[in-house]
Amino acid sequence: MMKVNILLIACVALFLHGCGFSPAYGPKSTRAVFDDIYIRQIADRSGQVLRNELIDRLHGSRHVLDGRYHLVVDQIEESRRNFDITEGADTTRTQLRLVTDFRLIDAQENKILLERNITAFGSYNILDSQFTTKVSRDRARENGLTDLARQIERDLLLNIELLKK
Repeated sequence: MMKVNILLIACVALFLHGCGFSPAYGPKSTRAVFDDIYIRQIADRSGQVLRNELIDRLHGSRHVLDGRYHLVVDQIEESRRNFDITEGADTTRTQLRLVTDFRLIDAQENKILLERNITAFGSYNILDSQFTTKVSRDRARENGLTDLARQIERDLLLNIELLKK
């Protein structure tokens, strides 16, 4: 029984190696391709937070001054929608929506390799204390920006073959 399990694991490993599978987070991973991606400046404070999150996710502790590929993220559009309205017409909850577009550009050929529109949602309570409401709103915004960075990282990982050419 033990020999069958070992044989099965070996067959699966050979199959995965033969089909071109490589782990996304391993030491010799395709993530090394991210070293060639320069993340351009993004407008506003939310853009700075998103850019810093992308740098942490894509480059870790490495610093990329320029690269073959440029990641361009448009200004983040933020909208709010009030809901959960009480009988006295007071709003008690707000939905926060963050929307932006990003493009991955091959700087040598000046060609767009990847273009996406991404959206993140969050919500927060509107409380009697303005300070507490502001803290909740800021936290919802930070969570949304982290989600945008996660979506960009995911899209780049799913399309990593574009960068290996």
